[in-house]
Amino acid sequence: MMSAAEVFGIDADIKVSKIERDEVGELTDHIPEVDPAYVFDTEATLALLAGFEHNRRVMIQGGHGTGKSTHVEQVAARLNWPLIRINLDGHLTRSDLVGRDTIVVRDGQQVTEFQEGLLPWAIQRPVAVLFDEFDAGRPDVMFVIQRVLERDGRFTLLDQNRVITPHPRFRLFATTNTVGLGDLTGLYRGTNVLNQAQVDRWNVVAHLDYLSAEAERRVVLGQVPALKERADGEELAAAMIEVAAMTRTGFAAGDLSTVMSPRTVISWADNTLTFGDVGVAYRLSFVNKCDEAEKPVAQEYYQRVFGSTESD
Repeated sequence: MMSAAEVFGIDADIKVSKIERDEVGELTDHIPEVDPAYVFDTEATLALLAGFEHNRRVMIQGGHGTGKSTHVEQVAARLNWPLIRINLDGHLTRSDLVGRDTIVVRDGQQVTEFQEGLLPWAIQRPVAVLFDEFDAGRPDVMFVIQRVLERDGRFTLLDQNRVITPHPRFRLFATTNTVGLGDLTGLYRGTNVLNQAQVDRWNVVAHLDYLSAEAERRVVLGQVPALKERADGEELAAAMIEVAAMTRTGFAAGDLSTVMSPRTVISWADNTLTFGDVGVAYRLSFVNKCDEAEKPVAQEYYQRVFGSTESD
């Protein structure tokens, strides 16, 4: 048992258990790499620990670039928990999850054999499954997932008339930009309105928002260590985050239809080192993503913080 405060740097007086690597055997390769610079959100971390420790079904909702998937990965990394990420894009089919009959050659003859899909394989192992972009899944795929969201999580393979009982360390997580009610902002095209009976099966729904300015500064400097080595690195990172905060305020007020996520700030920092000019990097990282009519607003935010236009 380990202290959550020491492992994750959060304000919580709880203990968490860590899997020994020899317990997972060949699944060691599926344990995510630890990112020592990652900054954990207290509420989201507690929600995820409830999922890992007490087998709760946990959904993390938040805007793009807030680190939802990475948050799950980094908690799993510190617990030595194998993790499988499944992106619910339009090409993922029911047979990908459940399995299909395939033709194999045995003793020189072709025979039909059932090949398990991702879910049956994972359910029988000490694995955490993370469904990325959960609100973009196809209806036929979503109803397959619904079977394993129940408390016992028993999965029926109709093709083989077999019932699979989950491994005691099997866990389920999901990330989503919306909460299953659709997207009214236009930012997340392709997302669907989810069946509320399925949303109700998720025991814990946590919201992951953008970090505080200080925490985001630490993240940017941690992800772009070469920036920290510059004499003005910390001040530059703080200024970038100030511009990002303005874009988020502008988005909330309706002045911008594009928002600068922490991921964009990291790209901006990387591009500043690549191109040697913070203004050019700003234009290439963010301004060119904006609508033509909104570019002057984005340039004004830059000017307020840096004292010049990004084209100077």
